Amino acid sequence: MKEIFELERFLMNDLPYKFLAEVVVRSTIMFVILLTALRVTGKRGVRQLSVFETVIIIALGSAAGDPMFYEDVGLIPALVVFTTIILLYRFVTWLTGKSVWFEKLIEGKTVCLIHEGRFSISAFKKETLAQDEFFSELRVKSISHLGQVCSAYLEPSGEVSVFFYPDNEVKYGLPLLPDLYNAKSKKIFKDGFHACAFCGNVEKLAIGAAVCPVCEREEWVFAIKTSRLS
Repeated sequence: MKEIFELERFLMNDLPYKFLAEVVVRSTIMFVILLTALRVTGKRGVRQLSVFETVIIIALGSAAGDPMFYEDVGLIPALVVFTTIILLYRFVTWLTGKSVWFEKLIEGKTVCLIHEGRFSISAFKKETLAQDEFFSELRVKSISHLGQVCSAYLEPSGEVSVFFYPDNEVKYGLPLLPDLYNAKSKKIFKDGFHACAFCGNVEKLAIGAAVCPVCEREEWVFAIKTSRLS
């Protein structure tokens, strides 16, 4: 029967000290796996926190939690995990500051999502950002249609930066309000400016049917030109 507070078990749980080398290897492997997984899930998955901060929280949280609850996890291996993760974090941070290529690989780069009131379709194909989610982001910023937006960028942090047209330069744009956007149709019911429901391209159309010259989609929404309410 094991005794409570037995020093050797308390520190190493009867494991040989050479096991610490395996702990370093395990910690390094898990660090890379966590970093890769969070990078693959996209910027939106770690919003408000950098990738590194999220990795540190998960890794150190696990390292701290296991020895608290499981008697077969010694304190010294947990401390080695802490030290290894922190050293890896410092090394990756240093390398990020030294190499622009490595910084883009790990953190990603700023992506243009809207240019001159129209979606950048190629950027949306690369980013894990659904159109509905992006509409919600813009509505929170009191934007009612894309014609109010000069440009918008998805930052490496996951935040969306928006730059507006002055009120006197606002153009016709794709409505972002659900009741207006959901009225999209493949048939044009009246002459006037219409926005492609997919890319936001605005065309002056007559009654009938039309194909967007930008994305070749056929659904249109009646475009609006209201000024932004701040």
